[in-house]
Amino acid sequence: MIDRQDIDQLALRLVSLVPPGLAQAQQDLRANFHDILAQGLRRLELVTREEFEVQTQVLARTRAKVEALEKRIAELEAGAGSHGV
Repeated sequence: MIDRQDIDQLALRLVSLVPPGLAQAQQDLRANFHDILAQGLRRLELVTREEFEVQTQVLARTRAKVEALEKRIAELEAGAGSHGV
């Protein structure tokens, strides 16, 4: 997720685009840009790369277990079918 420092840097870049004659407004704009960016990013419900990687690993393990269980069920069904059940 983007941290506070990244948001501050992005807000500063946006403020740097404001014409120099509006120096008084730059501080207000910086605060507003920061708040708007932070609020927008919170709404996105982003996860960190680490959280994503952990969930990817959990999904891979779960998928492997499901495949093993599907194979075992197929073997049991084949065994039951050969015994005339």
